[in-house]
Amino acid sequence: MASVFSKLKQAYHLFKDVDLDQVGRLASKVDLPAVLKTVGKMDERQLQGLMKMLSAGARPPKEQPPIEGDFYHLSHLLTDSQRALQLKVRAFMESEIKPIVNRYWLKGEFPYEIIPRLASLNICGVTYEGYGCPHLPFLMEGILAMEMARVDASIATFFGVQSGLAMGSIYLLGSEEQKQEWLPRMQSFAAIGAFGLTEPEVGSGAAGGLTTTAKRQGDAWVLNGQKKWIGNATFSDVTVIWARDLDDGEVKGFLVRKGATGMDVEKIEDKMALRIVQNGLITLRNCTVAESDRLQHASSFKDTARVLRMTRAGVAWEAVGCARGAYESALAYTRQRKQFGKPIAAFQLIQNHLVEMLSNLTAMQTMVFRLSQLQDEDKLTDEHASLAKVFCTLRTRDIVSRAREVMGGNGILLQYDVARFVADAEAIYSYEGTKEINSLIVGRAITGISAFV
Repeated sequence: MASVFSKLKQAYHLFKDVDLDQVGRLASKVDLPAVLKTVGKMDERQLQGLMKMLSAGARPPKEQPPIEGDFYHLSHLLTDSQRALQLKVRAFMESEIKPIVNRYWLKGEFPYEIIPRLASLNICGVTYEGYGCPHLPFLMEGILAMEMARVDASIATFFGVQSGLAMGSIYLLGSEEQKQEWLPRMQSFAAIGAFGLTEPEVGSGAAGGLTTTAKRQGDAWVLNGQKKWIGNATFSDVTVIWARDLDDGEVKGFLVRKGATGMDVEKIEDKMALRIVQNGLITLRNCTVAESDRLQHASSFKDTARVLRMTRAGVAWEAVGCARGAYESALAYTRQRKQFGKPIAAFQLIQNHLVEMLSNLTAMQTMVFRLSQLQDEDKLTDEHASLAKVFCTLRTRDIVSRAREVMGGNGILLQYDVARFVADAEAIYSYEGTKEINSLIVGRAITGISAFV
C-alpha cells in the first residue's frame, strides 16, 4: 500500500503542472496511452529520474560566467586611469585589429592603415619622460603589451620594436640632439624604427661575436655586414645597427637612415609565425654613417644589454597575452561546440584542460605583474627578466597546445584564431634570448658559476 501511495505522490508532482492543451497536441503525434502505460510500470528510481529530466528542461538556462583570463583580478590593482587605458587599448584591438588580422596574417602583409589609429592611442614610448611620451609605469607597458598580444602577437611585436627596442636605444643611449630629432616623431608614428642586432650567423652569441663591423673614417663610419630577422626593417625610417668597432673591438650603435647608400633590405618570406611582422635581411656594403648618427652613449655591449634588459620584460608580457588570447578563445569555443547533445565544456576531460591552461596563465600573470613592479622600483635584474621570459614562453607553448587540442579539427582553422596563436607562440619562444641562454643567465645568478662557453 505504501508503494502505491508513493507512486501516486510521484505522479501528482509529475503532472500537477501539465498543460492540457500541450497534452492534446502531444496526443495527436504520439501514442499517449502507451506512454502512460510505460510510466505506470516505472519504479520509484525511474520516476525520480524522469522528474529530474523534465524539471531540468523547464528551468531557465543558467547564466554563464564571463570569459575572463584574469582569474585573480590583477586588474583591480590598477588605478582607475590605468584600467581605463587598458580597456581603451583592448577595445582598439577588438574593433580595429581582430576583424582584419587573419587576412593579413595569411598574406604575410602589414596593415599600414592602422598606424594612424594606433598613434591616436598615445601610448608609444609609454614609460619615457618628455618628447611627447606618456611617462607611465613599466607595469602599464606590460599590461598594454599583453592586451595587444591577446588579439595578435604580430601587432604587439611591431609596437614593441618601435616603442621599446628602437625608441629605447635612442632614449637610453642617444645624445640630446638625437632624442629631439627622433623621439617625438617616433612617438607619434611619424617615423618608424627598427633594431638591428641579430645576424645570419650570430643570434645568441651577439655579446661576443658580432661580425658586422664599423670603421671610423674622419667624421663618418663605414659599416659592413648583415643583420637578420629585423622587425619593421622593410619600411623603417631609422634602423639602429649594432656593429663591432674594428679599432677597439667594442660594440657601438648607429642610426642608419632610410635610403642610406650601401644599405639593402630584403623581406624575409615564408615564415610560419608572426607573419604580419615585416622582418628584413639587411646587407651593409660600405654603408657610410655620419658621426652625428652614432649613438653617443653606446660604447660597449653592456650598453646594448641595457636596452635588452628593459624590453625583455615586455616579451614575457607578450607571451602572457598570446596565452590569454588562446585560453579565452578556447573557453568560448567549448561553451558553444556541442557533442553528444551538450556543450563540450560539460565534459570532465575538457574542463581539466581548461583548468590546466588557467593555472599556468594565472601563474604567468602574477609573475610578470611582480616583474614590472620590480622594474618600477628600479630593482629589475637580468636574471629577473630572463626567468620570466623562460617560464612564460614555455607555459605559453603548453597553453596554446591545449587550446588547439580542445578545439579538435577546428583548432587548425584561422577563423578560430587559436591556430595563429599556436604558430606565433613559437616565435615568442625564441626571440629576445632563447630558453637556453636565458636559463644560463638565471643559473649563473643562483649558483655564482657561469656555464657560458
